[in-house]
Amino acid sequence: MPKYLFTADYTPAGIAGLQKEGGTGRRDMFAKLFEGLGGSMESFYYGFGADDLYIIVDLPDDASAVAASMEVAKAGAISFRATVLLTAETVDEARNKPVTYRAPGT
Repeated sequence: MPKYLFTADYTPAGIAGLQKEGGTGRRDMFAKLFEGLGGSMESFYYGFGADDLYIIVDLPDDASAVAASMEVAKAGAISFRATVLLTAETVDEARNKPVTYRAPGT
């Protein structure tokens, strides 16, 4: 199952909601969100610095990741971004695929 890293930044309204509901309440909500899409949440962390939230999940496909992203973004409480995570084996597989490319000007 593909693995994704979701990162997020809270808006002021999102911070107010987080303070009202608590960190564990939001964590549990995200777990249910991903389970509802046929996936599972591997890890969930709050941070401070570049991003406020880091979530690693397994989801059945990219469409499920996009569905989660759109639904969360639509609410407007956080800015939500997804990154597809690749295993070392996937990189090795890609490394062995024949690719034809020429750099500009060469």
